[in-house]
Amino acid sequence: MKRLTILLGLLITGLSISAQELYVATEPASNMPKNVLALRISQEGGFQNGYQSRTIPELMYGLDKNLMVHASAYLSNFFQNNYKMEGWSTYAKYRFLSIDSTNRHFRGAVYAKYASSNNPINFQEINLEGNNSGWQTGVVFTQLLHKLALSASVNYNKALDNRGDQLFPSNLADESLGYTFSAGLLTYPKVYRDYKQTNINVYLEFLGKSNLGRNETLMDMAPAVQFIINSKLRIDVSQRFQLWGNMTRNGKNMYLIRLEYNLYNVF
Repeated sequence: MKRLTILLGLLITGLSISAQELYVATEPASNMPKNVLALRISQEGGFQNGYQSRTIPELMYGLDKNLMVHASAYLSNFFQNNYKMEGWSTYAKYRFLSIDSTNRHFRGAVYAKYASSNNPINFQEINLEGNNSGWQTGVVFTQLLHKLALSASVNYNKALDNRGDQLFPSNLADESLGYTFSAGLLTYPKVYRDYKQTNINVYLEFLGKSNLGRNETLMDMAPAVQFIINSKLRIDVSQRFQLWGNMTRNGKNMYLIRLEYNLYNVF
């Protein structure tokens, strides 16, 4: 009985009460519960140069309430006609601040990412999700206000040589600053009764980048809708739109569809 109570608490805390913090394009300062393993598959694509798409399988695990890790792989046809394995990445996030009260909380976290890619380097945008090898570090803060969650982050990105023997082109920036702002709203259910209820969340996210030392910037807007079923299955649908930008890139105005399934107390 005690274990059942703990499990229900994890389900409700992790994927219901704070469901509107499960942003689609960004990560919040909150973490997934301890000993929860998430299996995720994302499909993104667009029609910038004919139809191109990328598939991203991902594993996520909550080591404890303050630390979680990700491991991702990237497969796409962005740089050639056929689908191929193009790289991988690892990510870790540590929550260092928690201020909790009734129906609200404020969280702060630091995060870091390392990515490896075997694609050619020919775009001004530094993209660590398949395009570029490199590393990223940043900080994120998230405020939950009952059914509304607001989050903002800033990060530094450093691009490295791809393929081990491909030197980074001198005409491209190898450093950038990223900044995001996200809002999530729980729209259903109006009254929470139990963890089996389907949650429906809507999001609006803004994602910007500036290449350091160069007059190269961009800003995307990404509205999304999300369904959380039985506190285990998550379905995301999103579309990104470039509001402005003067960077060459191959990830412009892309859709994203994602499925995620959570396994509790796996270890």
